[in-house]
Amino acid sequence: MLKLKEYGFVRAGAACPRLKIGHPAYNTVKMQELLEEKKALGLQVVVFPELAVTGYTCADLFHQTGLLLEAEKELGIMIESTSRLDMVIAVGMPVRADNQLFNCAVVFNRGRILGVVPKTFIPNYSEFYEYRWFASSVRRISKTIVLCGQEVPFSENLLFRDTASELCIGVDICEDLWAPIPPSSYHALYGANLILNLSASNDIVQKAEYRQSVVSQQSARCVAGYVYTSAGESESTTDVVFGGHGMIAENGAVLAEQRFQENECIIQDIDLGRLMNDRRKMNSFMGKADKIDYQIVDFTLQQDAVPKLLRKAPAHPFVPKSKEARDIRCREIFKIQSTGLKQRLLKSGVSKMVVGISGGLDSTLALLVCVDVCEQLGISMKNIITVTMPGFGTSDRTYTNATVLMKELGTDAREISIKAACLQHFQDIGHDENQHDVTYENSQARERTQILMDIANKEGGLVIGTGDLSELALGWSTYNGDHMSMYAVNCSIPKTLVKYLVEWYADKSRAHRPTIARALYDVCDTPVSPELLPLSQEGKIQQKTEDIIGKYELHDFFLYNMVRCGYPPAKILLLAEDAFEGKYDSQTILKWMEIFFRRFFTQQFKRSCLPDGPKVGSIALSPRGDWRMPSDASYEAWLSEVKALYEERGVCNE
Repeated sequence: MLKLKEYGFVRAGAACPRLKIGHPAYNTVKMQELLEEKKALGLQVVVFPELAVTGYTCADLFHQTGLLLEAEKELGIMIESTSRLDMVIAVGMPVRADNQLFNCAVVFNRGRILGVVPKTFIPNYSEFYEYRWFASSVRRISKTIVLCGQEVPFSENLLFRDTASELCIGVDICEDLWAPIPPSSYHALYGANLILNLSASNDIVQKAEYRQSVVSQQSARCVAGYVYTSAGESESTTDVVFGGHGMIAENGAVLAEQRFQENECIIQDIDLGRLMNDRRKMNSFMGKADKIDYQIVDFTLQQDAVPKLLRKAPAHPFVPKSKEARDIRCREIFKIQSTGLKQRLLKSGVSKMVVGISGGLDSTLALLVCVDVCEQLGISMKNIITVTMPGFGTSDRTYTNATVLMKELGTDAREISIKAACLQHFQDIGHDENQHDVTYENSQARERTQILMDIANKEGGLVIGTGDLSELALGWSTYNGDHMSMYAVNCSIPKTLVKYLVEWYADKSRAHRPTIARALYDVCDTPVSPELLPLSQEGKIQQKTEDIIGKYELHDFFLYNMVRCGYPPAKILLLAEDAFEGKYDSQTILKWMEIFFRRFFTQQFKRSCLPDGPKVGSIALSPRGDWRMPSDASYEAWLSEVKALYEERGVCNE
């Protein structure tokens, strides 16, 4: 069981009840039934459609005093009947005030009306005729009104703030969202991170798609959660049809959606923690562009624990789920990589590229980027000087793939063994060649880098770096060895995505260059290894990276959720346990999480002097761009929390 607010989540719902036009008693009962049905799910905030108490399509019935009195009476009964529910509820109804009638959202919690928000933008075109019945909020006079026996705030500039969390709610009403500057834009600037929209948007061809884009874009512009619900099928169909379009969006992503499902409520967990982390990072976000007199109304949600999150964090946050989406992502990333390298060549006046080819994923991807640059510039593939440098741990499999790719792609292929040079170096520094320690490994990496740098000097070329984002995060590189280059094309691509990029290129090549495709597929299937330790007696790779530092899919998960989302270890563990359920247990996740945080902090000195390279996604660790961190920062706060999580989960800290 978990308490959502402790992890920065709020559980919100968009409800579409079955209604009868002009029958408030029936309508409020239906809304209460929906709330009772969903209360066991831990729903915290729920929004009902525009004018749901009466029905949106009452037309001139809105001028009947009897209907207005009945609506207020039944709303009062509903507020009292739901007073035991620990929810913030927003309901649409017509409200009399200042000798006018307003189309309003009434927001209440535990029997208390928190405020009444009148609609600002009143549509009066095409099928809409609201000016006949309703006044805009700009014509409001009073700051408070008496509704259902309570004196309550009455303003379009109301925000509702939970004193027990970071939740702050603002309200749009239907057409407000379609305005050039929706009220929610100002709500967000003044602190709202969850926008509720009570709507009555009818359904015509292609309107649903447009509506979805407007909701998702507004949630992105506001860096907020956006819960939208529209009038359903039981509204009058005299001239139009309503489909009960419900959506829950978060910062540009639609998390849940329903249409033509009356008497339903979609529910999703909105990550306020991530939203607020994004806002704190975006210094262009906040700022009072206009002086608006906002009123903050406080309330307190005391939510019981729930079994689990409704949303599931992606196990591979850098990798789209569907092959079609992956192909689009790979095409775009590859284009960014090759464009960065192409421009570096053009602006430096250099036409040759030097790449060390190991037969592994990273160097293969860097080679393919170089090939694409040559194709774009219309220059010979011989401008790519590919160098394979067999060492003490080079396997036949990686060597064969390296030589096949170098030859089949038509590069200036060269082979230089590093064994003799390393043995001489061991002798020079007094190192026993049979002692397979860090000196033994790093000497090989630095020897390879020296060869590449010197060839680049001799040929007038640039050494193209091959290291990826995951290796940079973990510091899994040799300082001034494979850590260094003259332009690093893979520097912001995580290991979990590198494989798909190579596979995507192989798929493209399969029909017309089958030999290259076969080699690329085999590269994808080869265990990740620096191949710096001797092979087994059977000639197999013994040094497998993931056996030493952990699975890259876990480290990429930790990296994304720490750097992109700013999550602490407890929240990362919660999401990881859910994302990798049945694959890794809590002890395994915590074991590698501890290593991740330790290495991420202690290896910053390598990232502080990285070569140039293109940012391709939302996360990059360039010291000149996205990640500025002191090399001697302490990791104790993070590891202390990890250790506490071992005890909390009741697992052994090996």
